[in-house]
Amino acid sequence: MTFSAISALSPLDGRYAGKLAALRPLMSEQGYMHRRVQVEVAWFITLSDAGFAEFKPLTPGARTYLLGLVKNFSETDGEAIKAIEKTTNHDVKAVEYWIKSKFEARPELMGAGEFVHFACTSEDINNTSHALQLKAARDQVVLPALDGVITKLRGMAHAFADVPMLSRTHGQTASPTTVGKEIANVVVRLATARERIAAIKIMAKMNGAVGNYNAHMSAWPDFDWEAFSKKVIETPEPLGLGLTFQPYSIQIEPHDYMAELFDAVARSNTILIDLARDIWGYVSLGYFKQKLKDGEVGSSTMPHKVNPIDFENAEGNLGLANALLKHLSEKLPISRWQRDLTDSTVLRNMGVALGYAVLSYSSLMTGLNKLEINEAAIAADLDASWEVLAEPIQTVMRRFGLPQPYEQLKKFTRGEAMTRELMQGFIAGLEIPQAEKDRLLAMTPGSYIGKAAELAKRV
Repeated sequence: MTFSAISALSPLDGRYAGKLAALRPLMSEQGYMHRRVQVEVAWFITLSDAGFAEFKPLTPGARTYLLGLVKNFSETDGEAIKAIEKTTNHDVKAVEYWIKSKFEARPELMGAGEFVHFACTSEDINNTSHALQLKAARDQVVLPALDGVITKLRGMAHAFADVPMLSRTHGQTASPTTVGKEIANVVVRLATARERIAAIKIMAKMNGAVGNYNAHMSAWPDFDWEAFSKKVIETPEPLGLGLTFQPYSIQIEPHDYMAELFDAVARSNTILIDLARDIWGYVSLGYFKQKLKDGEVGSSTMPHKVNPIDFENAEGNLGLANALLKHLSEKLPISRWQRDLTDSTVLRNMGVALGYAVLSYSSLMTGLNKLEINEAAIAADLDASWEVLAEPIQTVMRRFGLPQPYEQLKKFTRGEAMTRELMQGFIAGLEIPQAEKDRLLAMTPGSYIGKAAELAKRV
């Protein structure tokens, strides 16, 4: 069967394939193979510099050639490894054999071929490869996508900082805010969550079958293998891996950093679910219009409809992402004794989890870029909600010691339709200084916004 966009089992590789082009080379099996080759080459080159009589330092030409295998790794190379795996039935061994096949006609490398994968267990290659994949996906795709959303929201917070808007707590009218301030709330939350993602140390281990350097020390018992392993892992790319050394492990790296990373991404996603639902609601209220797109249909039977589909798409995919991220973070740190294979198949879905997240960020950006503020609708809602001034009136009454201010306003406003005339009539009868009375009389629902505008401009 020939696979295409409409025959793909996953919508990430079908309907939404074009939106995930940046993630696919990093988190696909092709990307996984690429990183395995990178790890094997880094270990091999560094071994040649360890001072062993049996493995002399590689020549500059050999080093350039080896680094070229990594730099120029192609889909054809990946297919060649898969062909070898059909015989080995072991994916890491297939990578080792593929690298050795590239040593043919190069006597210097042929003579040192058995130092490829020397003393390594498969997980020494796998955990480092996963770490490289996650580091690249985070730094090159996830964080830039979140930064784009944050930048867009910050611009909206500033642009709409002075646009007063009715708040709704419990779905009921409440003290006014501004459109910009409500968006600024999300900017601050999301920026904090983004920094938590960025701060997580991506860790890796290269310490053998059960984490004790057993095989390494059987070959050279007096060599500092722990320091060597740390050097390979922490030396910047391309000669090293540019990761953080994990000194203690069983056969597998504990995956605690992965759980932390996936939880951090999920926290950002939860904030964005909150945003998507709120924007959806504001579109429903008419606070935002959506730019029209020629030829687009909102309903198969109702011609008038312009649906907030991008926010709905984002909410749905954020939910899928978080479901997978939650499973990853809960499952991966658990392994029976020194190793079981339950993590292996789960790890292959990291790209799926991040794919749904990245897809949702794209949908959010599309939706946000379609929005146009409807200040007339927002102002009309405010002008119909004079009851929200009960709060400032009773607060000023408290200041001047008037009896039972809260109770008076409760009796006057609760369940009643309030108008400018009614509210101002109540104010006129208050026994407070005239200057304070004049200040309250000048107040409107649209002017009662506290520091909202200032706070919105600050983010």
